[in-house]
Amino acid sequence: MSQIDMTFYGATATVTGSKTLVEVAGKRLLVDAGLFQGFKVLRERNWEPLPFDAASIDAVLLTHAHLDHSGALPLLIRQGFKGPIWTSSASADLCEVLLMDTAHLQEEEARFRNRHKATKHEPAEPLYSVKDAQVAIKHLKRVHQGGTVDLGDGVVAHFTAAGHILGASSIKIEYQGRSVLFSGDLGRDGDQVMPPPVTGQSADWVVIESTYGDRLHPVIHATDVLGDVVRRTAARGGVVVIPAFAVGRTQSVLYTLYRLKQAGAIPDVPVVLDSPMAISATEIFNRHPGEHLVSHEDCAGIAHMTRFIRTVDESKALIRQRYPMVIIAGSGMVTGGRVLHHIKAYGPDSRNAVVLSGFQAGGTRGASLAAGATSLKMFGEYVPIRAEVVQIEGLSAHADQSGLLDWLKAMGNKPSQVFVNHGELQSADTLRQRIEEQLDLKARVPDYRETFRLH
Repeated sequence: MSQIDMTFYGATATVTGSKTLVEVAGKRLLVDAGLFQGFKVLRERNWEPLPFDAASIDAVLLTHAHLDHSGALPLLIRQGFKGPIWTSSASADLCEVLLMDTAHLQEEEARFRNRHKATKHEPAEPLYSVKDAQVAIKHLKRVHQGGTVDLGDGVVAHFTAAGHILGASSIKIEYQGRSVLFSGDLGRDGDQVMPPPVTGQSADWVVIESTYGDRLHPVIHATDVLGDVVRRTAARGGVVVIPAFAVGRTQSVLYTLYRLKQAGAIPDVPVVLDSPMAISATEIFNRHPGEHLVSHEDCAGIAHMTRFIRTVDESKALIRQRYPMVIIAGSGMVTGGRVLHHIKAYGPDSRNAVVLSGFQAGGTRGASLAAGATSLKMFGEYVPIRAEVVQIEGLSAHADQSGLLDWLKAMGNKPSQVFVNHGELQSADTLRQRIEEQLDLKARVPDYRETFRLH
């Protein structure tokens, strides 16, 4: 009997915390192990014991390296998981950087809060340590993009390129001729950095993301919008601060700025990347030339254009400078990292600008800024925001509603059911409706901890 049980332990009514347990042929497989971000009620789940027995998991199948998919791997291992973590080679490279840097940042933030008494907990502790991250990295196993992993007892997993970021994959789990396909985060057609996702897969059941399930990307080109912001901010003598994810978004923003400079469309202001994580990710990006669209010459040009800031002292010195420049720093949704210090320094001055370069999950500081917040709580105090705030959704690395429907439409068969996850409730339910009405497929938005028996 080729029965498959599937339980959703994350990314339900939210774009974070991706974890889906698949039970098949006596095996327990976890697709992704992400951190929750955004609203406090979600973030608190990161500190709770995992809602399943970590020691019972046979293997993790990781779609890509972003922390909402990979960030809980050290917690999983600390709670007893001992198996392999299968992922693409580029995702493994990126995971090494992201997990180590995330752990380091958590330790650094805990020390900062303890030093400045900016904590309700005595003492403040990191969610996990650098040592925890090091242990997790040892479990990473590499799969060729487009390759297959034999998980034993007739269960196999197929990896295909999803186009979202470097190394991102869709993953199909197959047993006795029956299969469930996880889209992972899907990229978009016409992206300037990443090729489009592979289409034409076949599966009996599909789990699809819905980050942009209720909207279409704007027709206006993101390059033009970013160019306008940089020009008018520089004319005011201001600084442009761009919170950006270290992997994917940072490389897209750097490439866009490089093209604008090459075209003479923006003044020759300094471009600063203040993120050790993003610097390392950019170096990895350059080591996988066949998996993205940026030429070797353009990679070299971007490196020449950009001032790379690694140390805390260099970052602090940067804040004291007040000439026009563009600062890119993590995190992308302003949830932590060095960008907080830059927004604290530059946010109160109306000459400056903050550019939000993609989706902002509910409950994040980025979402508050996008909604017009006039102050942000950072380091235990409220900081006034007078800087111009611009959200450029065209820089997003996610497929929009049309792209998601096209990916489903291109499938080689008609799946029995589609499960819509990894989207806030409005977005997920809107996509569910469109799938049912336009594609004539059964679709369902799963609840947190809901189990489905697929047969």
